[in-house]
Amino acid sequence: MEVLEEKEEEEQTEGEELKALEISDNLQDVEMKVSVEQVSVPSDVPDFDWSSIDTSQLPSSYKTNSPKEKKLLHIADHFFQQYTHLCPDRKLLFLHPVNECGVEKFVSTTVRPTLLPYTELYHWDGCASFVSDYLTMEPLKSPITPPSSLYSPTTILKYQKGNCFDFSVLLCSMLIGAGYDAYCVHGYATHEICSLDETLKLCPLLRKPQEVPKEGMKKKSNKYRVKPPPDLQSKFELQQEAKKAAETEAAQKNKEREEEKVTEVEKPKRDPLYGLRVHAWVLVLSGKREVPETFFINPFTGNSHSTMDEHFLGIESVWNHRNYWVNMQDCWNGCKDLVFDLGDAIRWEIMLSRSNKPLQLLSDAEEEKELSDRDTDDMEKEEEDMSFDMPPSWVAPIQISPREFETRCSQGRKVILYKKAKLEKWAPYLNGNGLVKRLTVYADLDCAEVVEVREWFKNREDMLDMREVNKQTQLTTEYFSPGHLLGLKAHTYTSLEPETEHTMEFYNEARVDGLQKRVENYNEMTEYFVGRDDFLHVRHMEFGKSGKKIHLASTRTDINSRPIVQIKECFHRNLEKPADEDVAERIFLITEETIHLTYHLKDKYITASKKDFFKAADRDRKGNEIVMTPEMCITYQAGSSEKDKKLLHLYKALQQLTEEEKQLKQQVRQSEAEVLNILKIRENEETAVKLTVSIYNTERNEKRRQQFEVMKNTMEAELLGQEEQDLDYLAPFLIQIGHRKKMTKGQALRVRDDCLTDLKHSLIDKANIIQARFEKAVEELQKKDQWFQENHNQLSAEEEDDFLTCCSEIAFRIHILALRLNREKQRAPQKYLALEEKLRKDPRLAEYLGHA
Repeated sequence: MEVLEEKEEEEQTEGEELKALEISDNLQDVEMKVSVEQVSVPSDVPDFDWSSIDTSQLPSSYKTNSPKEKKLLHIADHFFQQYTHLCPDRKLLFLHPVNECGVEKFVSTTVRPTLLPYTELYHWDGCASFVSDYLTMEPLKSPITPPSSLYSPTTILKYQKGNCFDFSVLLCSMLIGAGYDAYCVHGYATHEICSLDETLKLCPLLRKPQEVPKEGMKKKSNKYRVKPPPDLQSKFELQQEAKKAAETEAAQKNKEREEEKVTEVEKPKRDPLYGLRVHAWVLVLSGKREVPETFFINPFTGNSHSTMDEHFLGIESVWNHRNYWVNMQDCWNGCKDLVFDLGDAIRWEIMLSRSNKPLQLLSDAEEEKELSDRDTDDMEKEEEDMSFDMPPSWVAPIQISPREFETRCSQGRKVILYKKAKLEKWAPYLNGNGLVKRLTVYADLDCAEVVEVREWFKNREDMLDMREVNKQTQLTTEYFSPGHLLGLKAHTYTSLEPETEHTMEFYNEARVDGLQKRVENYNEMTEYFVGRDDFLHVRHMEFGKSGKKIHLASTRTDINSRPIVQIKECFHRNLEKPADEDVAERIFLITEETIHLTYHLKDKYITASKKDFFKAADRDRKGNEIVMTPEMCITYQAGSSEKDKKLLHLYKALQQLTEEEKQLKQQVRQSEAEVLNILKIRENEETAVKLTVSIYNTERNEKRRQQFEVMKNTMEAELLGQEEQDLDYLAPFLIQIGHRKKMTKGQALRVRDDCLTDLKHSLIDKANIIQARFEKAVEELQKKDQWFQENHNQLSAEEEDDFLTCCSEIAFRIHILALRLNREKQRAPQKYLALEEKLRKDPRLAEYLGHA
């Protein structure tokens, strides 16, 4: 029995080995095919020869390895040997590729944590957006193997190009500098992610926000509850509504089926390298910077993804500036089942065992405790502990100038193709009209028929923020930021010609009349108000055919005198008045000379009180005044009439309404003139677009820069003149001769020479003091540099950062002293000549020296 079991086991092992050999042969065939085939590079990405870049000006840390870095490479090779022995079927690790100078560098030392001085880069989404916009994507030479080189973030920023590993290292450096618990990831992803193919994805600007379903409140049953009122709804109407709902649901299902068919057609073809394509991205763990949940960032797009995203198919390793971890979990289900607890030694194999738990996962107090515990353990077990600290980064400090940060995209422009959409981005001030972003929506996948165009603007003097143009209806909608000359908030139109359809929205807080919206076409105009003292909220006007032009004194332009047919006003409830005296609606029928008043409903009433006034001429044909008659006013009082209105009261009400009608006509004409004025101003603004420049932007604001220079020079001259005016330069030398009212020519010459000699000595002494301080600072910096060369192998990353900070302070002091020294050398001859001229013209010496 034992012999049979042994034979069966041998047969199983042989079968497994044969399967493994077949799989490995298939993988080798795929690798051979990929190596032979050319990688499909987008046509708009030009080839760049990285071997031609200039490395002569790079620091020495780029070209050589320190003893500590050499020891780290030795540890990495030993770790790699153990890994390949224990996991022979796993892919090769990405440990120490060569940099731009051809020197092997460990990947963790390529990460350079940096916090850049821009508010937008204090948050992960700003960093990710900047990296994706600033750099141009280059595909890997072989899509199934990691690159053989990894350049420094400074070089990548200089040439604005890189592959996914270059993108990830730069983004990770910025995120760690901003305080995030970020890691670079070496793994596998789908073809769409690896090749930056967004043509099958919906543009983020077109995604609708997800509606949160509202859970209905469950009413608790109570047998003592009040009996509900009877249902007075019509059963026939309910049946009709249910029938319409069923038809709508059926149409929605048919639409969904058609969309599913379209999506099936639009699905990408099967990828023969599915699961083998190498990709690098960034992992951000929860904890620091109040990140609630762990997530991925695709550096190519700058978008965040859940760790459950099906486009990320597996992880080989992760690293940051302190350590390197190898994933020991099975990725058969992609990254969905992975646990990102890097302190778990079973799931993650750590390379440098000293920090077997990432410091970023700990709070500040726990981190200090962990550091103190490590220090005590090191003191007690110094001989047994064979751990090793990660050497500091060899990369120079990452710097981005304000102009580079503002320009963002390569050449100032970037184009992204999405599903049935195209997104274009520009740097600010690159376009004369302030255009910074444009989204074009198409009706088909071939992007041939344009449906809609959205444009975003910045720095416009007219405060235009966004414009939407519907190409099918030719409807244009413009959105304005607060601060427009006329208080515009939005403007919808098909043409800027007058008496066409316009919808204007205003910032009602910036207007005295509280106008919020105005809708106008050829025959009608409707105005909506907010927060008025008279409780008016709607005014509707109807017009007849245009007549002759008239001119209003308070307006800028002539308008066509469209006859006003009707004016209708609606009012909110004024609680200070009784309901039957508070007007809810009034209609002025101009052509019929009739006024209709409708009052608010009283409590427990279903009809409202009404009054209809019929105007008559003030005088008849004979010139006699027409007396108010009961037929001129028809009144309906809801409920029993408490008191009848006398004719005198009705006559006064009619006179007041007639006067208000005249004022309303004038207001309508002013509204028409305002519309024409707005259209004219908008046309002028679009014809000659003006961009605003901040007074703090001295590069572009040339006028402000010149004013600042003039003001600075004037202030310096005034201060210098004030100091010289307050100082009596002859007083110390006149004391020596006893303040004599009269002196000889020899005494005057001696006073002049002594004064000039004293100034000369003081200028030389001042320059010598600055020179001595300068030489002392240079000597201190040289001593610091010599000490660092002797002890840098023994320094930790924190100690090296402190040292570099100290050196930078000394270097800044040297720079300031050098500037002061040069300035004193330039000003000394000018001061000497100026004093000599003043002495020549001084009335106390001119008399004796013959210089009257």
